[in-house]
Amino acid sequence: MIYFDNSATTPIFPQSLDAYVKTSQRIIGNPSSLHDLGNQANRLLQQARKQIADLIHVKPEEIYFTSGGTEGDNWVLKGTMIEKREYGNHMIISGVEHPAVSETAEQLKELGIEVSIAPVDKRGFVRVDELKKLIRKETVLVSVMAVNNEVGSIQPIQEISDLLDDFPKIHFHVDAVQAIGKVPFSQWLTERVDFATFSAHKFHGPRGTGFIYWKKGRRLAPLLTGGGQERNQRSGTENVPGIVAMAKALRLSLEIKEQKPEQTQRLKVALINALKTYEKVTIFSEGTDYAPHILCFALKGIRGEVLVHALEEKQIFVSTTSACSSRKHMASSTLHAMHVPNDLATSAVRISLDENNSLAEVEQFMIIFKQLYKKFSAIN
Repeated sequence: MIYFDNSATTPIFPQSLDAYVKTSQRIIGNPSSLHDLGNQANRLLQQARKQIADLIHVKPEEIYFTSGGTEGDNWVLKGTMIEKREYGNHMIISGVEHPAVSETAEQLKELGIEVSIAPVDKRGFVRVDELKKLIRKETVLVSVMAVNNEVGSIQPIQEISDLLDDFPKIHFHVDAVQAIGKVPFSQWLTERVDFATFSAHKFHGPRGTGFIYWKKGRRLAPLLTGGGQERNQRSGTENVPGIVAMAKALRLSLEIKEQKPEQTQRLKVALINALKTYEKVTIFSEGTDYAPHILCFALKGIRGEVLVHALEEKQIFVSTTSACSSRKHMASSTLHAMHVPNDLATSAVRISLDENNSLAEVEQFMIIFKQLYKKFSAIN
């Protein structure tokens, strides 16, 4: 089996799973309980919070636990628009956001919030000059992802940060789900970023866990109310085993990236060089300004899902751009924003790599792809 769908989800590290199981078995208290079992759970919770904060170079009180990236994105967008409703009702997102942002913005629009879409260029990068034109006195939020989940474009977060320095009251949110452990922090966690959202299962942690970086001093309305957990900002009993496992997975992911800093880039370049020899292949993710782990390409005349299933029969697993949208059988929204023709956009597939993938897997992939290319060319 060759697993090239790591941007959809990653296999949990054995050490992370072990931490989850042991914590589940040994720590039975609710972290909000006053007795010793509750104190044990709370100590583990705070240790995990500090570990995560140290790993991303922020303060422990700036980390809030969630159920994942979707909750985090919803919380920042809705929480900002509720908290800052007295100051304005306008937000800006990019044209290539994950559905957790774009669909949330659409829901807010139906509730009367004004939403502007910052366009991207033909390579999938936000046009900062055009974003600047969209800012007005009612703007209270700008949300731009760090790394696009479909083509891997690393967005110009530093340039946007420099722009927003002149607008200190605007919240700046970065969806960092596809960036952490893949792209250096310096490229997306700038001093100007107020909120960043993360999901554990993208870095070999358990599903259903995540966290928000929330810059101290910024205000956000709660999305979930109730028992007052997470300093009265996110109610619901904390998933202590999941959070402990997430902290371990993040540490291991960053360590592996440090040990193999060029691994995914080498594999991606090898794939690109091989795919470029095929006349009917169009590559959308070439260059060092794209994330090293994401490669989006299209085989002209063959729908993406057809190629996905053909590869699946050979035990090679890729996806049709975003896994979160693939079952809707829709063309990539990112490629549409890049003005890629619809017939090419519907042919797009995404390979997403991990440090655990190997050159041997790339070579095996290309052997199978060559066979499929000949087969499909004979049909077309």
